[in-house]
Amino acid sequence: MRPDVYGLPTGTVYGPLLNFRRERDLWAPRMSDAPYKAAPQAPVLYVKTANTFAAAGAAVAVPEPVWLGPTLGLVVGSSVSNWTQAPSGQAQAAIETIVLGGVSIAACMLLSDLALPHESYYRPAIRFRNRDGFLVCGASRPPLAPAALAALTIEARLNGEAVLRADLSTLVRDAAALLADVSAFMTLQPGDVLMLGTECLADGTRPLGRAGDRIEVRAPGFEPLVHTLTQEVA
Repeated sequence: MRPDVYGLPTGTVYGPLLNFRRERDLWAPRMSDAPYKAAPQAPVLYVKTANTFAAAGAAVAVPEPVWLGPTLGLVVGSSVSNWTQAPSGQAQAAIETIVLGGVSIAACMLLSDLALPHESYYRPAIRFRNRDGFLVCGASRPPLAPAALAALTIEARLNGEAVLRADLSTLVRDAAALLADVSAFMTLQPGDVLMLGTECLADGTRPLGRAGDRIEVRAPGFEPLVHTLTQEVA
């Protein structure tokens, strides 16, 4: 179900790792290392829990510099279960949707997915990604058609300066493929949000935001998402 235009997600928010070609290519030489010894075959997901949700305009308290992660979230309207038959009584979206990868999308929203810098992409500890306020949510808008999604570029600005551009034409799995592959092993529920992933810089790092900084996430056709960072009190 679509959240109110300025509302927070009503379900679970999932994010895929390594879903931009640049970062996946940079990590490819290490994918044969222990413990997995092979590249992942299915999407590798992490969860942003409800305590991380913050509205646009929030002042997010950080204990140290944080990675910036501008991204787009797809709000699920209804979906086909990965079971043979969906559980009885499963909610159905009663609004206009676009179907991608077998899942109806009720809305799109810009997101600022913050994280403390860390090394592991396969098993990042919750403490790096799930601190209070570490997912700032922009205004939702009607879902974009596949061609419009593929052409979208998301930009992060730090104190007014552009520091990162995420071109959705360079996704490893585009929106439809990501939704289909995730739905193959789990059922996305109405109100859940699936992020499309976050981009890195050319050297594999990410822009860092610090207490006192102003963060802005922009994309054509979306209301800019703006928030600030403040120093966490010990």
